[in-house]
Amino acid sequence: MNSTQAWVSYLSKVELPVLANTLRQINELTDSRNSTVNELANVILNDAQLTSQVLRLSNTVFYNQTRTQVSTVSRAITLIGFDAVKSMAISSLIVDTLLKRNDRPHLLRCLARAIHAAVQARCLMPKRTEYALEEVFIGALLMNIGELAFWSCETDQATELEERLRLDEPAVEAQKAVLHTTFTEITRGLVEAWSLGPFIREVVAPGKANSMASSLVRNTVEMATVSEHGWSGPEMDKVLERLSADVGESPAAIRDQLKVNAQEATKVAVSLGIPQVTALLPGNQGSAAGHGAEAPVMDPALQLQILRDLTQTLAEKPDINEVCQLVIEGIHRAIGMQRVALLMSDLTGQDLIPRKVGGRGTEEWRGVARTLDYPQGWHRATWGAFTPRDLCHSQTRQTGGRCSL
Repeated sequence: MNSTQAWVSYLSKVELPVLANTLRQINELTDSRNSTVNELANVILNDAQLTSQVLRLSNTVFYNQTRTQVSTVSRAITLIGFDAVKSMAISSLIVDTLLKRNDRPHLLRCLARAIHAAVQARCLMPKRTEYALEEVFIGALLMNIGELAFWSCETDQATELEERLRLDEPAVEAQKAVLHTTFTEITRGLVEAWSLGPFIREVVAPGKANSMASSLVRNTVEMATVSEHGWSGPEMDKVLERLSADVGESPAAIRDQLKVNAQEATKVAVSLGIPQVTALLPGNQGSAAGHGAEAPVMDPALQLQILRDLTQTLAEKPDINEVCQLVIEGIHRAIGMQRVALLMSDLTGQDLIPRKVGGRGTEEWRGVARTLDYPQGWHRATWGAFTPRDLCHSQTRQTGGRCSL
């Protein structure tokens, strides 16, 4: 590929045709005044994993502040709203489709920034109508869709670009050298090819923002990158000034809100089933190399809530992925284990494969297989599971962290 159009065509038709088509369907439905609850519900119900994720998000405080239990997609649309369910569906689609293909560090970093920016934009948006809130959320989430799509692909160009960035070559120069275009141009092409809507087209267009909402999205996306280096400094001060103009509050007040919203972004990432990116969000990064994050504090109230969620889920034709994710989240956040992994045997019955992980550093456990008769690294715990002590000890030896598998 040696042009923007070539990359747009390759990503749309070869690498991600299902994602492109489903996003187009969702946007066409929600942009139509004649769309019904059943039409949107049917698009979501065509994908079992997407259905599970939408229902899971529908029962989080971020979307459902009434805490009314939602057990069907139709009920979610009626109770929470067309646009809120649209943002849930798009978020889940992006995360599940891209991570299923690849979990390289650059993709995880991009996803962390996208989720952080989307939550910040939604929380800072002063016009609190449902449509406006979800519009800025999706705008921030998809503003760098070209970069997200690229890093999800196993291509020679991805490997070469990764190496150039590792050697600290300027990002835009490296992109032009390897791709003969930039991520920004690819994003603009995908927005048109995938029919992502007029607002996202406005957000990614060159030149000044045409509205407060598009300006807010652009600034929160930049803030998500800058905040990785802390909440203070010249670059952050400039972003705060622009956000202050968007929102109409002082930079100091904005900074305080950003810190609170960043914690909300962590919860949203966990709800989306990607707890591994929480370590990349502001406030969760380690302070120095070789020092891991402290284990979460044991929370009896959260334990009870997650047990209730599990009971509710098991009573309603449970999705195994949703149940497993609830268990991982409960052990990690509620019981207070620093790192958690759920291992399942492969088809031969000889190897255990990590299927779900949670906590900092666990993303590199994916794909690690160990044989059941490996005598020095495994022991059978009282409940009949296998725990690879070598995986845990290598990362908790110096920090005193706790690990559960």
